[in-house]
Amino acid sequence: MRPAAAVSPRDRMLARVGALFDELAARSGIDDIVPSFVKFHRELRTARDTGDEDRIETALARLYCVVHGSGGAYAETERTEFDKLGGYWCHAGGLEPLHVAAPFFTPETRFVDYGAGNGLQGLLFQHLYPHRLTTLVELGGPMIEQGRRLQSLLGIPGERVDWVHANIMDVPPRDFDVLYLYRPVRPEGEGRAFYEMFAREVAEAGHPVTIVSVADCLRDFLPPAFRVIHGDGQITCFTNRPPA
Repeated sequence: MRPAAAVSPRDRMLARVGALFDELAARSGIDDIVPSFVKFHRELRTARDTGDEDRIETALARLYCVVHGSGGAYAETERTEFDKLGGYWCHAGGLEPLHVAAPFFTPETRFVDYGAGNGLQGLLFQHLYPHRLTTLVELGGPMIEQGRRLQSLLGIPGERVDWVHANIMDVPPRDFDVLYLYRPVRPEGEGRAFYEMFAREVAEAGHPVTIVSVADCLRDFLPPAFRVIHGDGQITCFTNRPPA
């Protein structure tokens, strides 16, 4: 009898996210919190019935994007500040960073997401790989309100998540171990100052730091102490840890 194929860590991650979304689909009134959730979850169930793994993953990613995009926008003053800095609007990092970043988490990890939106990515990291603290930095107050609703739905304890309602320029990264960002601002004009600050702060962190950068533009700013440990054209990971 041929042994069953081993399940990869990536497939286990996708299965866990799918199971989490199944739990949310069973919640009464889920569409009131995440509009169209039931519709896209139904697409996921239909894809599962086909047994086509690519179709299943596509449907799961579509549902992820629905949750990621849910919530409010910005108050007028927040939007003015956001536009001045050259911010990007609500990019979904996708499921792949949840797999790529998995080896960097320990129970003591202090994680931060710069430009977190409604915080889904950080909340999923906390759900999949429980760690000391998830810090979510976001300028939009309504997005944080939605994020708190998602946190409650996901059952993540309050002490595990720190919501920081602030401009990303005002939160130095030196106290964190794993840093996640999906190009929160353009690397020119006033936005360039963010990357310069970021690089300066992580250079002075004084402890091991890992950076998960989606659509990376940090490479030109980071000091030589940081080397690339993953690069696939979309996600680049840097660390100041010495090679093993």
